[in-house]
Amino acid sequence: MRKPEILMTPGPTPVPADVLLAQGSPIVYHRGPGYAAVLRECTEGLQWLLNTSNDVLTYTASGSGGMECAVVNLFSPGDRALVVSVGNFGERFAKICTTYGLDVKLLEYEWGKVARAEDVKQALEPDIKGVLIQHSETSTGVVNDIESIAAVVKDHPALLVVDTVSGLGATPLMVDEWGIDVAVGGVQKGLMMSPGIAFVSVSDAAWQANETAKCPRFYLDWGPVRDAYNRKEPENPYTPAVSLYLGLREAVRLLREEGIDNVFARHRRNSRAVKEAMAALGLDLVGEDLDRAVCVTAVRAPEGINGDELTALVRSRFGIVFAPGQGKWKGKVFRIGHLGYIDAGDVLQAMAALESCLSEMGYPAKPGAAVAAAEEVYAQR
Repeated sequence: MRKPEILMTPGPTPVPADVLLAQGSPIVYHRGPGYAAVLRECTEGLQWLLNTSNDVLTYTASGSGGMECAVVNLFSPGDRALVVSVGNFGERFAKICTTYGLDVKLLEYEWGKVARAEDVKQALEPDIKGVLIQHSETSTGVVNDIESIAAVVKDHPALLVVDTVSGLGATPLMVDEWGIDVAVGGVQKGLMMSPGIAFVSVSDAAWQANETAKCPRFYLDWGPVRDAYNRKEPENPYTPAVSLYLGLREAVRLLREEGIDNVFARHRRNSRAVKEAMAALGLDLVGEDLDRAVCVTAVRAPEGINGDELTALVRSRFGIVFAPGQGKWKGKVFRIGHLGYIDAGDVLQAMAALESCLSEMGYPAKPGAAVAAAEEVYAQR
């Protein structure tokens, strides 16, 4: 009999038992007061996590659905948009914009680099209507300094759209204080949920842009979602994934109970433990500003070892799931996720498994080195 796998991936991430139980509880009719209370609590919880008083609209969709939702509600075909790309999901933002006929100016960095505020400032031109960027780029593990980039965009009429699908719940995002017009999120990463709910926060300026935006949309249209939520008994305009909303309510309660500062501290600690463990094994990390990169650690596969084969071996031998590299990093890099419902025990197990599999593949991993390095980090708390 095989135990459930331990997900040390950038998402989906492990789901707490209380959340699973909530998702499996009796279904609630989505046109009644019982569900209205659930939707209100979920929405207010997301506002709390995003540090915003702006409208937060939820959809039964993936994080990519949330990204598309932002584009189609803000822009018209022919509008110029500055897409800042530091990895796979920046490239996805550009593809979505191109699909809807936007004129994309791409500020593209080498994978593993972080975006620079001064570069964004230089790239902004008078007719740019929006700046689209990732908070946490899960393909490379880097976390952009959104605060400094937002400060630059504030001096320009362009709207700032931030994908925080893998950042929210792991590292701070101050939507109102920093001046973010649209923040896009998903529940399957730092929010410790099964996949299936996307959400967007919408500023007053974003609502104004929405009034004239001409990109075609129906299900993703913001207007019906806002109108349905503002009824006497809040609801969704279309049938939602009710069970997931029940789980999201419980996940938000767990995060509130832990305290958001403690949540962020846990993510920093887990990240540091993994990175110190990699150093103890002599493995090179990929990416800039690694202290900020608390969601995912990208590791260069040792010479002569394919990263995809390594992650497959760790999974088959020990039931621990790392993520292979994406795109141009496939086979060259593997990624260790440490966001969401991850604790010290998960990290220590994963480090022991990695040591064993590296040795099996011929890499001179000293037994216990990674585990000891991680334990030393946890002993400092």
